[in-house]
This record gives sequence, structure tokens and C-alpha cells, in this order.
Amino acid sequence: MLSLLEKRPWLRHLDYKFPWTINYPNIPAYQILRDTANVHPDKACTYFYGTEITFWEMYLMVVRFANGLIDLGVEIGDRVGILLPNCPQFVLTFCSALNAGAIVVNLNPQHTYGELKHCIDITEPKAIITFDALMPMVQKLTQECPSIKIVMVTKITDFVNGAGVSTKESLGLPENWHHFSEFLDSCANKIPPRPDLKKDDPALIQFTGGTTGTPKGATLTQGNLVAATFQVVMAGASILDSVQIERRRVFTVLPLFHVYGEICCLMYGLHAAATMVLLPRFEIEEVISTIEAVPEITFWPAVPTMLTAFLNHPRAQAMDLGKKFGFVNNGAAPAPLELIEKAKDLNVYFSEGWGMSETTSLGISNPVMGVKKPLSIGVPYPDNDIRIVDPDTLEDVKQGERGEIWIKGPTVMKEYWNNPEETANQMRDGWLRTGDVAYQDEDGYVFIVDRTKDMIIAGGFNIYPRDIDEVLFKHPKVKDVITVGIPDEYRGETIKSFVQLAAGQTATEEELRNFCREHLAAYKVPRYIEFREELPRTAVGKALRRLLRDEEIAKMKEQGEQKTE
Repeated sequence: MLSLLEKRPWLRHLDYKFPWTINYPNIPAYQILRDTANVHPDKACTYFYGTEITFWEMYLMVVRFANGLIDLGVEIGDRVGILLPNCPQFVLTFCSALNAGAIVVNLNPQHTYGELKHCIDITEPKAIITFDALMPMVQKLTQECPSIKIVMVTKITDFVNGAGVSTKESLGLPENWHHFSEFLDSCANKIPPRPDLKKDDPALIQFTGGTTGTPKGATLTQGNLVAATFQVVMAGASILDSVQIERRRVFTVLPLFHVYGEICCLMYGLHAAATMVLLPRFEIEEVISTIEAVPEITFWPAVPTMLTAFLNHPRAQAMDLGKKFGFVNNGAAPAPLELIEKAKDLNVYFSEGWGMSETTSLGISNPVMGVKKPLSIGVPYPDNDIRIVDPDTLEDVKQGERGEIWIKGPTVMKEYWNNPEETANQMRDGWLRTGDVAYQDEDGYVFIVDRTKDMIIAGGFNIYPRDIDEVLFKHPKVKDVITVGIPDEYRGETIKSFVQLAAGQTATEEELRNFCREHLAAYKVPRYIEFREELPRTAVGKALRRLLRDEEIAKMKEQGEQKTE
């Protein structure tokens, strides 16, 4: 029988404080906040525009809010949709829904009505918690989505001292809607609910694009959330464990509705007793001012777009960044080598890793205090097994050869919500087919080289070209369209749509972009549009996206060489 090290040879490269296997506690995810609040009651849980809420204050509000949800009719297994930007209300709602035994449905506030309705149709949430700016959209959703029985609205500055608190009347809420703060004030029951939840029970539905580009809800269990939380805390233990509790802060500008922010900011903060320094959006001047306002940031999970904007800003470069930050992690998209070198030049302790919604954000990571190989995403987390598989034969490839990453472990999702067909496509005997093409070297380090899917990663967002194609196809002047991701120094990739107009039609790029803005989230609108007489497709009509992308890369390379000359 193979030893653990023979089975997972990469374990020898883990950080010295990262155990080779973890004895994950068999607890529901909501207990993590309770435990931290009992041990560190006076430590700040959140920091939002200068206002702090301690762990004990947050815990008591969570208990009261959870009981309030139960009194409104939320039962174990019901879905609660959270449609909020980063704010204390998000943390409170997330923890309360879990404590009530409900399943959290993460909804993106940047989505259009059609995108949100698709997610709601799939998950049928009983409750939606949102904020005032989205009231018109939510009102329309309640008219067309009969599952929604409870709507609660907040103003995100209601939890900021001195900002003034809104009311149901001032927001003009419909009679049957609830005002967040007023509802919380009415909840007096401080006896914690104790729903009987098992390790395999769903805790969270996290939307991801899947193989076809149609959003699918990755069902993450109580066990997935607990395992991911313990893994992310232990992964950084080599340096972050030594940081005194009162100094621990996690910079939370990643959106909490995204699995990366949810695990590496929210759940990390709850378990490590790290104050979440919350910002509702990434706006560079506000980011820098916030970082200047706090003594230090011990952990900043980020994406390349954020780090590029920050590290190249004169105000940031004027700070003593090595002293300001304990540890910065890059995820969601590969960091360019130049960005990594820039971080080193500015004395920023930098690492990066890989994960998916389907793996509860985690999967493979570079050791914090170990060997980091250029362009490698590192080695698998403890308790994870990976295979590099030939997608045609479904057999493991030889070491050093390219294949699709398959992964199995405690953070791999249970299924896609109410989608057995897609679950069967992506899951084989507990193995998740990731769609990422990679090779693994002799030390077990993984190097991603391509994707089997057509997904575009721009600014940390996963974008599926089919979504954009389908919108442009609706334009009366468009006959055919193929969208691809092309390399971009700042965003990692950016979006370019190749359009064939209908006979006799004329159009401008801006005309088509404005059409996209009406139907797509802003980050999905193509930056470039090129008109062509004909688009490359196979005999059966399949879009040859790779051909167009390769043409663009060759063109960019040629232009770069001309500039050099």
C-alpha cells in the first residue's frame, strides 16, 4: 500500500506549518463565527468606513436576525438570496442564513435583470436581501418569480456611524417589504438557533459558468465550507499565525458574492479573528485612502487587475508596502511575471494559487514560505488528489505532458443545483473535471497552459463568450458573431467580438457596444469589435474561436516587434 508521501509527493513542498492532512471538525459552518466570538469577543469583526463591529456584536446580531428569518417562515433548506455589495450587512446576512439552516444563494449586484432572473429561476429563493439601488429590479423580479416571499432592503451606509440611518418610509419600500435595520431592531430573541445540519447538507449555491456558458449553481456543502475555511487559514499559518490577534486584518475589496472573496476574506476573517476591512467596490483612490487609514493589512487576497492598479500608483509606491502588508495573494487569473517582479521590488510578500467555484475557491497554491516556480500555480492543498488526464482517452498522461486537471478532495462541490446532466458531465466518481489544461513537473508543481473551455478571465471575472454572442445575435443588423478573449496587460484578458453584419447593413462599434450595455453586466461588454465579411466556422457550424484568438496574438506580437525595432 502506498504511503501518503508516495501518493502525494508534492506534500514535501508545503509550508512547515501546513499539515499533510487535516482533521476537519464535524461542525456546521455557522459555528465558526460563534467560536471566534466566544474567544475574541472585543476584537473588531468588520471595519467599514471607520465604523467597527466587534465579533460579539456581530454574533448577537446574527442570532437575532437568524431567529427573525425563522419567524418569517424561513425553514431548513430554504434558499436565501443575498444581492449586496461588500458591507457589514452582507456578513450579517450570510452568517444568519446559515444559522437559520437556510442555503445561501450568492447573487451578483452587477448582473442585469435577465442574468439575475436566470439564477433565481434555478434556485427559487424564498427570501432576497438587497439594497436600495436595486429596488426597481428586485420589484420586477418579485412579480415574475413566485418563489420570493420575503424581500428585505438596506442602505449600505446604515451601519456607518454618523451617516444617518434610512427608514422604510425614506426608502419608499412597498408595504409587504422589510427594512433591514428596522427588522433587526425588532428581533429580540438571543437564544441561538441550532438547526440539525449534517456535513453533506448544502450550505451555499455559488454560480459559475459551467461548460456551455450558461450559469450553473455549484452546490457547496457544510463540509466544503468548513474544510475550505480551515485550509485557507492553515495555508498562511507559516507567517500569519505569528501575527497578534489584535493586529489581524484582511482587506476585503474582493466581492463577497464571489467564492474567492467569500472564502479568503469572509470565512478566513471569521476563523482567524481577522478584521474584515470592507469596501463595496474597487476604486483605486478609495482603496489607497482606506489602506492608509488602518495601521496595517496582514492579508490581502486580490486579483491581477487590482494589484496592477495599486502597485503602479504613485501614492501606493510612496508607502512602505513591505511594512504595510503581511501577505498578498493573487487568484482568479494568472499574475503576469512582470507583476510578480513588481511586487518583489516593492517588498510585498506575494504568492498565488488556483481554485474554482466548484472547489470552494481552493485547490492548488504556491507555498507561502517554500519554493515558488515562475508561472506555476503551485502544488495541491493537503487532502486533495489531482490527475492530469488526456480529455480524449480519459487516461492519465505522463509526467510533464499536458492534460486536463481533475481534482478530488474535501472542498469539491456536491453537485450542480438541480442539474444532474451537467453534474454527470463534470463529475466522475468524485473527480471534478476542471476544464483547465496543465502539466505537472517532477516536484508536483502544476503549470496551467490553456483551457478546454472558452472562458475569458478579465479583471478576475469569469466571462463566457457565448453570453456575449447571444446578445449580439439579437441585434437586427448582426448576422454572425464570435467573441474571444485576447491578452491584456492590465485585465489579464479583454473581450473582442468579431461581427459579420447582415447584407446591406452598416453599424459602428459604439452602436453595438451600447446594445450590449443594455443586456450585459459592464464587465462583459466587448472592448473591441471588428467587422468581417465572414467568420471561421466548422462544417457543422462550430465557432473557431481559437483561430481568431491566435490571429490576434500573432498580430499583437508583430506590432510589439515593430515597436522594438
